[in-house]
Amino acid sequence: MLLYDPRLEERTMIDLSKYGDHAALVGRILYASMFLLFGYGKITGFAGTTSYMGSLGLPAPALFTLLAIIIEIGGGLLILVGYETRLVALGLAIYTLVSAFIGHFQLSDFNQFQHFMKNMAIVGGSLAFVAFGAGSYSLDAKGSPQVRSVA
Repeated sequence: MLLYDPRLEERTMIDLSKYGDHAALVGRILYASMFLLFGYGKITGFAGTTSYMGSLGLPAPALFTLLAIIIEIGGGLLILVGYETRLVALGLAIYTLVSAFIGHFQLSDFNQFQHFMKNMAIVGGSLAFVAFGAGSYSLDAKGSPQVRSVA
């Protein structure tokens, strides 16, 4: 990314690309912490979350609550360490999109509309990880372990 600095007399561009891996790391930490926090909230508020899912008409709301916890905690941890980031981020994008339409698509309720739009922003962040990956400070960058044949 290049930016123009108007304070400089000459038209000089500032190269910010060297900070991409640092930005990806910070982005992963923030993104993952959100899923971890939401998953933890579902654990500590299991009964309330189950009741809310039941009010949405979902069958077996306790099962859906458990599934949401697994997706949010598991996905958050995998994104945090940068393991299979593109695939996990795609899964989280789909999960978040479905959650937005099932749980927050009440456009007449401004609070729910805000949650819906928050989910859309999360989907956007997910797609950025799908497109650009986890960066150098990740397990993805370390590559898969090499299997050596013994002769």
